[in-house]
Amino acid sequence: MSFDLILFSSKLKRYRQQFDASIDEVSTSTGISKKLLTDLENGNRKPTGDEVLILADYYKCDYQFFISNEQLAPFEQTETMFRKHGDEFSRKDRWAVQEFLFLCECEQFLLDQIPAIDYKPFQFTKVGNSFKGHAESAAARLRTHLGYTSREVCLDIYDDFRRLGFHIFRRELGNSNISGLYIKHPVAGKCILVNYSEDVYRQRFTVAHECAHVILDEEEDFIVSFLSEKGKREVRANTFASRYLMPPEFIKNIPDSKMWTPEKALEWANRLKVSTESLAYALKNAELISPSMENEIKSVRVPRNIKTDPELPDSLSTRSRERQEIFLKKGLSVFYVKLCLDAYRRGVVSAGRLAEMLLVNERELTQLSQL
Repeated sequence: MSFDLILFSSKLKRYRQQFDASIDEVSTSTGISKKLLTDLENGNRKPTGDEVLILADYYKCDYQFFISNEQLAPFEQTETMFRKHGDEFSRKDRWAVQEFLFLCECEQFLLDQIPAIDYKPFQFTKVGNSFKGHAESAAARLRTHLGYTSREVCLDIYDDFRRLGFHIFRRELGNSNISGLYIKHPVAGKCILVNYSEDVYRQRFTVAHECAHVILDEEEDFIVSFLSEKGKREVRANTFASRYLMPPEFIKNIPDSKMWTPEKALEWANRLKVSTESLAYALKNAELISPSMENEIKSVRVPRNIKTDPELPDSLSTRSRERQEIFLKKGLSVFYVKLCLDAYRRGVVSAGRLAEMLLVNERELTQLSQL
């Protein structure tokens, strides 16, 4: 296959524009001169192999994406997403999304090499036009599919949806109005990003919400979920998340299920690891509380100091906890880090590739492996 210089230059220029980067910035970061970058973007010069590798590393994509016609990167998806929601994504958040997609691609590569998940693929066909009906039916069927009884609640929602083949990462975004997003990666598949700046219990709900989009909006290449959005599709995803995390059968089996106080709501919200707002929503839909009690429950909050993050256990020292949280904010889940380190120990990747996959330098790599 011959090299298409016009296609290469178009991709290179459009990628830079997606992330609102200047020629000067790209030159400083890559070591490629401004004149050469301009010539490459204008199609006046064919790149060397090293230049392709350097630029692919800078834009966090497969180098083959630049030299072939194949869809090897979620380039079209992110370009359309940033064009549609451009004002919602700062430059920093755009790069955060790109790094998240890079991690998804790396994770898929590693999982192809090292079996680490007991996959249970799930298919759901929507019947009828009731969005609420779609959500309720999909949540019930998925719970059965994963082996939950009607009176059980999930313990590890991240593991649940990874078993379906979804890539799930948490990453801090500057825009707190974005709770999460879903992107269909041409290589990695179904990729979900949860905004780590959200409350830890809200993050669990967001995971289920975004997975609802994967299951019920399969025709979409991407979906960005905003806290302020209340359209039919978002309501359907919220209903799915509520039914998956807090099935009506379980809620109705709570002792004195029709007798609620704010104190009792705090206790059960913490047990279920959900926000009081989410619990109030579930209780209202199960017809267990009045509108006034719904408002009372929503007005209280589970104290932050008693909430637990599954990836920040109490067993960690204060110093280790602080360091681990820094890596989590960058999107490095414990599952992913362990997978990378296992791949290195098995000789699947080199130390240099390991550091690249973990978005760290050598010093940070030592800290991460110690954690």
